[in-house]
Amino acid sequence: MMATIRSYFRPEQLRVFSLVFLILAIFLFFGSQIQGYFSVRIFNRVTSDVAIVAVVAMGETLVLLTRNYDLTVGSIVGVTAFFVGKVVSAHNGLPPVAAFALAIGTGALMGAVNGVVISYGRVPSLIATLGLLAVYRSILVGAPTDKIVVAHLLPPWVLNLASASLFSIGGFFVTPLLVIALVVLGIFHLVTRYLRYGRRLYAIGSNPEAARNGGMPVDRTVFLAFVLSGALAGLGGMMFLVRYGDLTVGAAQGMELNVIAAAVVGGVGAFGGYGTMIGALLGAFMIDLLDLSLLRWLQISDFWVGAFLGALILLAVTVDSVIVTRLRDIWAKSELRAVSARGSGAAGKEESRGA
Repeated sequence: MMATIRSYFRPEQLRVFSLVFLILAIFLFFGSQIQGYFSVRIFNRVTSDVAIVAVVAMGETLVLLTRNYDLTVGSIVGVTAFFVGKVVSAHNGLPPVAAFALAIGTGALMGAVNGVVISYGRVPSLIATLGLLAVYRSILVGAPTDKIVVAHLLPPWVLNLASASLFSIGGFFVTPLLVIALVVLGIFHLVTRYLRYGRRLYAIGSNPEAARNGGMPVDRTVFLAFVLSGALAGLGGMMFLVRYGDLTVGAAQGMELNVIAAAVVGGVGAFGGYGTMIGALLGAFMIDLLDLSLLRWLQISDFWVGAFLGALILLAVTVDSVIVTRLRDIWAKSELRAVSARGSGAAGKEESRGA
């Protein structure tokens, strides 16, 4: 019984519960301060934006689990959204499945470049992705084409997808973007929790040298994490195009801050080795909720919202390095005591049988 209770109250689960509590507290506080806060329009706006950030944050989570960082995700979203926007504007008959596949493939290609440089070139991920972030954005800015995607040139399905309603719950619409985010959540929750590849991500992040010495394919695993991060950023770029329609070469600039904030606030370890996809989704929801609430309630500029997100990242990393680490140590010791107690009990039973 106690072992079952402990399995549900790991530090990662505690972070998820605390996030749910904080999100409810934010809802209640700002709902009492802002008129019309609980409207359908606000719900649809938040869920659409959260869906994009959450999908990209789940890709970032795969990289963070290996004790690496991907700062290129904002640029990949922007490049993909702009590139696919230009393609579908010129070829209105392109099927939606082909457009989504093109976006995911474009993102995966850029993610593969990141993976090669970091996994096989041995360049620290922070330095490599900081440089490649600028390279990808420069390619977009320097492309020999006009610097804007115009919504009215896009095919109708692109313009209608963001506002389409698959079904409604209590008058609140469930959009395709939200469903895409939930499908990605389901897939990668299963990958990280049950597949061997997911266990390797946690093992590498916990102790890269031990994983390498144990014969684990560290380079290949990290490379694939960057490819998947790029692919999900590409999918996020397609969702960004659907959500906004009109784009410039500055599309999604700075999104990497929101994405990393969502993952870290959601309990993904800034130093690798732990975190969940559900936490990343909840972190994205909390970040976007605070973003919208602060802008409407305090009437502050985007600059100060960015500063607030930076402070939130710093706070989350501090909590991880001090409080959560301490909780993990306590939990590990309690597990060792439980295992020891079970072993002692089993030994006692063997002795009594022998007697």
